[in-house]
Amino acid sequence: MNRRIPVAVAALLATALAIPTGAAAAPAACAGVLFDDFAYDSHTDPRLAQRGWQLRNGGGGPGVGNWSAANATFPVVDGQPVLQLTAHTDGTTGGTSQAEVMHQRKFFEGTYSARVRFSDVPVSGADGDHLVQTFFTITPLAFPNDPDYGELDFEYLPNGGWGESGATMFLTSWETYQPDPWVADNRSTAVRSGFAGWRTLTVQVSGGTLRYFIGDQLVATHDGHVYPETPMMLAFQEWFIDHAAHSGGRSTYQTQNDWVYYAANEVLSPAGVQDRVNGLRANGTKHTDSASC
Repeated sequence: MNRRIPVAVAALLATALAIPTGAAAAPAACAGVLFDDFAYDSHTDPRLAQRGWQLRNGGGGPGVGNWSAANATFPVVDGQPVLQLTAHTDGTTGGTSQAEVMHQRKFFEGTYSARVRFSDVPVSGADGDHLVQTFFTITPLAFPNDPDYGELDFEYLPNGGWGESGATMFLTSWETYQPDPWVADNRSTAVRSGFAGWRTLTVQVSGGTLRYFIGDQLVATHDGHVYPETPMMLAFQEWFIDHAAHSGGRSTYQTQNDWVYYAANEVLSPAGVQDRVNGLRANGTKHTDSASC
């Protein structure tokens, strides 16, 4: 089961994005679509903030290092722009830098999907670090065991971690948690396999059931109390669980993200999402956002 502590991300971004925390929020009537092809010039491109994206700088968890907005770049790969996240470590906290790109909180029921290129090996340096490559949604935690908290995770560990010795994908749905002493209330499915290369990740959030797909394959179904109650952010991260498996000097890892798509209140198959994305690209659309909650 996933044992990471998500509180630092939620708390930091609740402040940074001025998200109210306190009384329980009423379920929102959400609508619209988000599509982003990640056609940006650099991490300083003003369109990122204008379109609701925040690139993280500074400290805080999860992970064992700081975060840098400069670790997000936008190269062209196979003729398409991508969001590339880079993380590196030399086995020390001061020598570790991680990456996070997160969108504002306005997504709830419907279909979330992203095309992600995972990597099992570093682009430089020794392999073996306990690394997390992730696409996820999250609601900030207002207080311990907050019932309005929610989180839906695709977390790929190419070198194991959290009790796993080999490559593992965790699909985890969170109801809530308490940071101290640590108590987690979630459901998690572990798929023990390598997922290097391009993968389309899709989660359907509808009717009290969460369905996680990798490509066209349904890999996890969760329901019951872990179903989210309030709107969420969506995000991409690359970070290190610990330094226990590090060897040698500096090791650098990268993931790439081709596109992200969300459709409120629609249950779309992975193939249906790809058809939508193909249509948008055929029309020359690089970004569209009518999503609201």
